[in-house]
Amino acid sequence: MKKVLATVLVLAIYSCSTVPLTGRRQLSLIPGAQMSSMAVDQYKQVLGQSKIVNGTAQSKMVKDVGARISVAVEKYLRQKGHADMIKEFAWEFNLIEENVANAWCMPGGKVAFYTGIMGICQDEAGVAVVMGHEVAHAVAKHGSERMSQGLVQQFGGMALQVALQDKPAETQSLYMAAYGLGAQYGAILPFSRLHESEADEMGLVFMAMAGYDPREAPKFWERMAAQSGGAAPMEFLSTHPSNQTRIKDLNAQMAKAYSIYQKNQIQK
Repeated sequence: MKKVLATVLVLAIYSCSTVPLTGRRQLSLIPGAQMSSMAVDQYKQVLGQSKIVNGTAQSKMVKDVGARISVAVEKYLRQKGHADMIKEFAWEFNLIEENVANAWCMPGGKVAFYTGIMGICQDEAGVAVVMGHEVAHAVAKHGSERMSQGLVQQFGGMALQVALQDKPAETQSLYMAAYGLGAQYGAILPFSRLHESEADEMGLVFMAMAGYDPREAPKFWERMAAQSGGAAPMEFLSTHPSNQTRIKDLNAQMAKAYSIYQKNQIQK
């Protein structure tokens, strides 16, 4: 046990990176290019097993909002000295026919929306709330951080390349767990809630940078709360903050995001 703790301490010191915009330090053992490569295969598999919606107003909305936010994000990354991150992104935005109120973004900017969330989004601004949040997960490298934590917990800090070569099944399971699949109660849940809150904060700013009114974000979560009808799990047991917590936090962060939005409107 002491050996594992010592390994974690060493990795925490020498394998940290900083999340853009929030400045939070995070454990980062996996190169962005490696995560993006793994995401391409997984994304293709999901699309191949799904009914992709094309040629509709909703699918166009998802692609248009995604393109607009990704351009704004890349501009921000260049301005803040993170131009090296941009080469990791090959953005894709797809709408999947399924009555699920969900969306996600894999490393490298592989985004999927489900038709079940579009009614809650209602319009471009609503899509921008969700899009900004999901893009933030990729920019903040939350999947890489969670997989890094899993590598330490499961393999005691074994090098990624060794794990990929010697334990491919276990490594694939870690990748899936990094996206909320197979996660168990315990260590992973607090980090997941941290990531969701951080993505909310970053997404609010990203949508404002892209010219979308951030005041629409709390309204989206009010609609989500109404849709769930109180059926959401207790916040302690959920990997996501409660709708009311999100609304409170977004309103607390609104002044900064709205000033960015106003500045963007003046410059038009």
